[in-house]
Amino acid sequence: MTATLFFEEKQRVLRVSELTRAINQLLEGNVPLLWVKGEICNLVKAASGHWYFSLKDEQAQVRCVMFRHKNLALENAVANGLQVEVLAAASLYEARGDFQLTVEQMRPAGLGVLYEQFARLKQKLEQEGLFAATSKRALPAFPKRVGIITSIGAAALRDVLTTLKLRLPSVPVVLYPTPVQGAGSAEKIAQAIGTANLRAECCVLILCRGGGSIEDLWAFNEEVVARAIKASTIPIVSGIGHETDFTIADFVADERAPTPTAAAQRVVPDRLSLLQGLRDTAQHLMRPMRNRLQNAMQAVDYLQRRIVHPAQQLQRQTQQLYLLQQRLQRNFAHGMQQQQWRCQSFTQRLRGAGSDFHRLHDKQTHLSERLVNAVRTTQMQRQARLDAAFQHLSSLNPQQVLARGYSLVQDENGHLVSDASKLAVGDELRITFAQGWARTRVQEPGGDD
Repeated sequence: MTATLFFEEKQRVLRVSELTRAINQLLEGNVPLLWVKGEICNLVKAASGHWYFSLKDEQAQVRCVMFRHKNLALENAVANGLQVEVLAAASLYEARGDFQLTVEQMRPAGLGVLYEQFARLKQKLEQEGLFAATSKRALPAFPKRVGIITSIGAAALRDVLTTLKLRLPSVPVVLYPTPVQGAGSAEKIAQAIGTANLRAECCVLILCRGGGSIEDLWAFNEEVVARAIKASTIPIVSGIGHETDFTIADFVADERAPTPTAAAQRVVPDRLSLLQGLRDTAQHLMRPMRNRLQNAMQAVDYLQRRIVHPAQQLQRQTQQLYLLQQRLQRNFAHGMQQQQWRCQSFTQRLRGAGSDFHRLHDKQTHLSERLVNAVRTTQMQRQARLDAAFQHLSSLNPQQVLARGYSLVQDENGHLVSDASKLAVGDELRITFAQGWARTRVQEPGGDD
């Protein structure tokens, strides 16, 4: 049942738990998150990590609870008597019927105004291009002199000087003292930046301060400091507060370091790293030189072993000439002997073939006679066969039949006529004789005789 139904049923008697639940629902559903300002009192930090306290002013107070997962994010210490602003939701602790605030965020009183000022100035300067990365100046790799802008008694100054001495003790340091906190400190910081640029004795400037609250660091959020950093012709590294602290000066500076010590590490190189780099470079340069020297020494040793005295070289060449002469003589003698052996072999083969010459000649003559007889016989046989075939072909020649008085009769279509009964009066006929031909026309067809 909703809270509205509870109050609509006027005649019903409610239990206490129902009433507190309905009121809690009304509060949670109708009252949004609110920023509330007051003084902390009756602070209890339970073993569970939750905080229970009250916020009060001159006329009233209200109970508050801030659970552990919310208060772990707070950086500032919380104690009784501290003026704070809390972002909280109104609720009712139903078990006891106590009205309370459930706190989501907490900050020291007055920070809301500072945050708004910070955001407005940041947006304005960003629109003007003071934060543009293209306008950032590069830091010198090996600065001839480093300038420090900070308070003389600041712990950050000691940290920066110690770091510079450890990293590069030979680099000179110039201090431009200025207050970094309190009324008028922003103008004095800007004046120190202008003085450093006017004297132009440093290659890079470190603008530094130790950690603190937003009020402590507020001088670095002033527009006059941002304008001075932008107008500086000398690159500026900001090392303000802790790593989580951001100021307007950090955005305008040419480079932002998370701490003053880190700023000192950024502006000068590490002497030990430089020395190690020089040693590495020297070894890198010496290695190829050493290799070339060793190769040259080995080449000299090799050439030295190859050097021979002219007398020894002449003697060796004479010996080689003698050996070549011996080889030439042996080869000549061997070649002559081979030619002699071949000549003897051919002679013996020629002599052996001479005894068979007459026999082979007689055999060739006999075979030639047989070949001539065979060819003559074959020609006679083929001539006789040809004559017989000619006689037979002549007997079958139609022209020979016509020569004996016969004739060849054809109708007008060229067909042979062998039956007179198939002729009709008036048919044209062609008669072929042994010599020539004639045309005739049928006047009277006859039958069988």
